[in-house]
Amino acid sequence: CARADMDLFGDLRRMNKRQLYYQVLNFAMIVSSALMIWKGLIVVTGSESPIVVVLSGSMEPAFHRGDLLFLTNFHDDPIRAGEIVVFKVEGRDIPIVHRVIKVHEKGNGNIKFLTKGDNNEVDDRGLYKEGQNWLEKKDVVGRARGFLPYVGMVTIIMNDYPKFKYALLAVMGAYVLLKRES
Repeated sequence: CARADMDLFGDLRRMNKRQLYYQVLNFAMIVSSALMIWKGLIVVTGSESPIVVVLSGSMEPAFHRGDLLFLTNFHDDPIRAGEIVVFKVEGRDIPIVHRVIKVHEKGNGNIKFLTKGDNNEVDDRGLYKEGQNWLEKKDVVGRARGFLPYVGMVTIIMNDYPKFKYALLAVMGAYVLLKRES
């Protein structure tokens, strides 16, 4: 490992300033491109978070821990029982992925609904903020439109093992900075 560190610093010393600036700009372009793609997905899908990872087994067998969900959140689409929604509850940082089990529509267009995880015994009223019995459209981050099984396990591993995350980011950053064009 010490030899790899020496090679890394040796490569940096051998680069002239122009090469180093080029590599730093290359890295900045990759990061800014990723951010632009993310913002573009937000605009196209209408969801503040167009891609989420399932973090628990509460939706099994429909979705498993580590599945990557693709979301849309068009406000004109009515919410219906049976749909899988991702919602945020006041006081909780992480959005929840569960199925709508009941919908109440009032004549004025106001919609309230109740959710439940497929693998849970009871509805989600215990997860909502104190005194809240129903969710509203404003609570919805998005609705599941597709998924890739287990692709999100990388995210779960990086959250569970922060040292692994920083090591992976350091290796990727070093690769981009030291990669030479042929």
